[in-house]
Amino acid sequence: MSTEGKSNPLALVGLLALTLIWSYSWIAMKQVTLYIGAFDFTALRCIFGAILLFIVLFLRDRGMRPTPFGYTLVIALLQTCGMIGLAQWALMSGGAGKVAILTYTMPFWVVILAALFLGERMRRLQYGAIGVAAVGLCLVMQPWQLDLTSLKSALLAILSGISWGASAIVAKRLYQRHPGLDLLALTSWQMLYAALVMSVVALLVPQRPIDWQPGVFWALGYSAILATALAWSLWLYVLRNLPASIASLSTLAVPVFGVLFSWWLLGEKPGSLESCGIVLIVCALAIVSLKKRTSQLRSTR
Repeated sequence: MSTEGKSNPLALVGLLALTLIWSYSWIAMKQVTLYIGAFDFTALRCIFGAILLFIVLFLRDRGMRPTPFGYTLVIALLQTCGMIGLAQWALMSGGAGKVAILTYTMPFWVVILAALFLGERMRRLQYGAIGVAAVGLCLVMQPWQLDLTSLKSALLAILSGISWGASAIVAKRLYQRHPGLDLLALTSWQMLYAALVMSVVALLVPQRPIDWQPGVFWALGYSAILATALAWSLWLYVLRNLPASIASLSTLAVPVFGVLFSWWLLGEKPGSLESCGIVLIVCALAIVSLKKRTSQLRSTR
């Protein structure tokens, strides 16, 4: 049965929980940088995340068959190694709120990459949204005030969003060729491949020694149990029980709550220009999401 136009109270609670979990994860990811290098933490997060996801996959009793290797590996490199690894690297020197906002520019890169590689025609409204987002990015980054360290963090966060967007393009190609593919199985197998790749990277790249403080175990537990295994399960539940237009609100709310959490818990108060930039980016995200949703509705009529 279609969930179009219907609301499920329990699913709405799940959506709120999902948004808060993913939003606070930026705080946990930032705080752990005091004790562990970016690649070590990303590797450990992927290892524990993969273990938990495979447990969930096993409990669902839908089989453990690997998803198509080539596509899954590329998604692992882009979505997990690229998006999470680069974002964690950016957090080593950048604020949690700013990194979250810059990483969540992903939908704009999806629109651009889809036009380049999937032949999807960009609409006038999308051009406008990208223009608004570009102004917002400029205000958030404020390149005229950046030192080399801040510039590096901002660029890494933007690259994280680009990598995430590129993974969406690859995933769309995969879904076109394998329409019945199970999302949880794909997530589990790509997480396993990412764990292997990031483990090699962590071994090869010199980093600070790990200081095994309680904060490291807390961040790993939060990232693997809540932000990975539980959050992905919630996401599947939300997608199944709510209209996509409502479910997509989480992608708009996460960076906003990330900024608010970083302000509240880390004292990262955004300046007036940065606040204006955040508002512009969120508005542009809303425009892109609304346009995408309108197109989907038209195609189903």
